[in-house]
Amino acid sequence: MIKWIITKKPLFNRINLQKFPLDKLLIYIILTVGGIVTLLPFLWMISTSLKSSNEVHMLPPKWIPSKIMLENYFVILNRVPFKKYFINSVLVTVCTTVGTLITSILAAFAFSKVKFWGRDMLFTLYLGTMMIPGEVLLIPNFVTLSKIGWINSYKALIIPWIVSVFAIFLLRQYFLGIPKELYIAAKIDGSTDWNYMWNIMVPLSKPALITIGLLKVIYSWNSFLWPLIVTNSPTMRTLPIGLTSFSSEGGTEYHLMMAFATMIVLPMILIYFMLQKYIIEGASRTGIKG
Repeated sequence: MIKWIITKKPLFNRINLQKFPLDKLLIYIILTVGGIVTLLPFLWMISTSLKSSNEVHMLPPKWIPSKIMLENYFVILNRVPFKKYFINSVLVTVCTTVGTLITSILAAFAFSKVKFWGRDMLFTLYLGTMMIPGEVLLIPNFVTLSKIGWINSYKALIIPWIVSVFAIFLLRQYFLGIPKELYIAAKIDGSTDWNYMWNIMVPLSKPALITIGLLKVIYSWNSFLWPLIVTNSPTMRTLPIGLTSFSSEGGTEYHLMMAFATMIVLPMILIYFMLQKYIIEGASRTGIKG
């Protein structure tokens, strides 16, 4: 055994270092550290949701609770109208996502395949609206909706958000990657722009559409400020607004708040893991032109 060890080459000489370049190793280390840092808030949220009220305020803080308090999740179900909040969130999320997909398909097709005067200039101006902070538009939108009587209604929660400049830009870039020969062949066969868009462009753009849909679902599901402004009754509020139920003048019940936040975040995490390959494919191909 000793003779075999002596005659054999050292371990580092037998490893082909070319397969492990230092630059890639450094990238992996940075990504690993970044992933851990990103996961820490989520792990702390779950840990806090399983603690008792007294343990939340202990110093130094403990990552692992001494006793798992699953009762926190049952308490929040009785504290707030969770079922109503959940139904409102699902309804608003589904309607805004479907509306955004429809408007994005129509606008992206017009900006990518339909030729009309001033198309590129109009698209540039349209992109310029992305530079306007969303907070600036809160007051004008609220005043407009109050004048037409939409406050505290589903219309106020849905209609202002069925158009997304970023979604139109992303889908337009994907449409530009589809070969022009398909469009020419479809026109030769007598297809209209409407049929070509729905029968050819949309099926070929499934990764981009899934990406847009998932991003819109996450944004609508987690939206807090706008529903808080335009709703004034519990029957119209969504899940994120329910977080305010655990904070009052007497203090904040962090263990219950984190349990409620965990229940809000969990569906989005599951959806993301199921559709992540489409997100990567859709985002990676939007800059490729045919």
